[in-house]
Amino acid sequence: MEEEIEATKRIALFEGKARIGEVIKELAQVRLTPEDFSSPISLQMAISRIYSALLKTMEQGPRKHYVAEIRFKDSLGNTVVFAVDLGDTPPPFTSREVKARIIVEIYE
Repeated sequence: MEEEIEATKRIALFEGKARIGEVIKELAQVRLTPEDFSSPISLQMAISRIYSALLKTMEQGPRKHYVAEIRFKDSLGNTVVFAVDLGDTPPPFTSREVKARIIVEIYE
């Protein structure tokens, strides 16, 4: 059975850059979508969500979280951006700009 799984697996490697930064955990969960900018009412509702998250953060106290924003070009030349959670403690990198290797494994 293992041989069949190995035969259908494909791996792609990409090289990119990562920028290390800090976010306030509660505010990082606020999402803005294109629909939030579709009308004045939608925008007001989005601002209300941000305001509520900000008030909650002030009540509980801000908790910093470290993330890496990773950018690379896919096989078609499109820029892909995503984040990786690095935890509550500062990562052991000497620079805020680091290299990233992205491994994509496709299998059934």
